[in-house]
Amino acid sequence: MKFTTRQFLKTAGLLGVGLLLAACGKKEEPAPVAVPASAPTPVASAPAPAKVYVVGTDAAYAPFEFQNEKGEIVGFSIDLLQAVAAKGGFEVKFVNTPWEGIFNALQQGDRDLLISSITITDERKQTMDFSTPYFDAYQLIAVKATSKVAKFDDLKKLKVGVQTGTTGDEVVTKLQGKNSANVKRFESTPLALKELEAGGVDAVVADNGVIINYVTNNSAANFKTVSDSAFAPEQYGIAVKKGNAELLEKVNKGIAAIKADGSYEQVYAKTFGAAAPAAAASK
Repeated sequence: MKFTTRQFLKTAGLLGVGLLLAACGKKEEPAPVAVPASAPTPVASAPAPAKVYVVGTDAAYAPFEFQNEKGEIVGFSIDLLQAVAAKGGFEVKFVNTPWEGIFNALQQGDRDLLISSITITDERKQTMDFSTPYFDAYQLIAVKATSKVAKFDDLKKLKVGVQTGTTGDEVVTKLQGKNSANVKRFESTPLALKELEAGGVDAVVADNGVIINYVTNNSAANFKTVSDSAFAPEQYGIAVKKGNAELLEKVNKGIAAIKADGSYEQVYAKTFGAAAPAAAASK
């Protein structure tokens, strides 16, 4: 077949337009982006925040745990546990918890820890676990300055104020008998001491630190203290729910650390204005 010049040009034009349209319709794939060998590696995610444990404390027991004029929970126990937590790798949140329900709150899981001048006893060990001791204590008698009470046995027939459920309650009940009407129980030791000031009871038996703090800061009450070797030595411990070995280990690690580096003595001196007894600071 022979093509005329016109036919040849027409056919070439159509082919050119087709090729142009095909070129315009082609989708260009983006060239892959090369990652330089020196590019920084992705930043690792931040470590998980420290575990925060809820701590129950009956904040009516100065100078160990009480509320200041701003309503903040402060005192020796608070400073101590904050130092322990810092060394043990956890954080704490303090919640004012009435003594009457404090142990139940721990068992029910509403509190993770308890620090409230809790004496370690065999009976309490049956329902909760305790840290290594952090404070040595003993019972002390408070009476009016004119009282003739000279020893614990002198309280046998007197009206004695105690805080319900404390070791002071236990020793006085043992002395007078569980059915004695002369054992007067109060929600807190300061309330019992106020009753002594008002003349409603003849004496108050409670932990030495609380009695001494009250007598020192309430000179107008005109009290004196009476000690007796019949009172057995006591030790305070931090309580955790029975079987919570992981948390107990953290607490004990923190206690050991603050006793080793001198932090315990600093906390003690802040509250009591004196050096900690050598035995307490090293146990």
